Amino acid sequence: MMPPPVQPPPTVAPQPLPTPQATPTPTEPAAPPARPFGQPDPESRARRLARALISDLAAYNPERQQQGLQEGRLKELFKDDLKKSWQEYVEQVGLEMAKGTPFFRDALNEILSKGTRVF
Repeated sequence: MMPPPVQPPPTVAPQPLPTPQATPTPTEPAAPPARPFGQPDPESRARRLARALISDLAAYNPERQQQGLQEGRLKELFKDDLKKSWQEYVEQVGLEMAKGTPFFRDALNEILSKGTRVF
């Protein structure tokens, strides 16, 4: 007994592509493009960097930090370190962001001077 003949699948005729239509003019400005997942906005990045740089100063120099707080000489005792940290901050976030936001100064006051407004 012979198996029934195999019939090929029916062919599908290609469908015509839709004709492009004119895009309406938007009445509102377009939203900025979304950032890829996991990429922070520049301000968040600058804030985190400032906090990291100042946290490192405090973590590696706890005695000097304590002395500066007790004697009111934080600026003097950390002068060179602060200059280097500021330069690193500017290199990574840009001068406009560095000078246009309070992130570095806020990190100094919150972390290095432990909440006292010194800077």
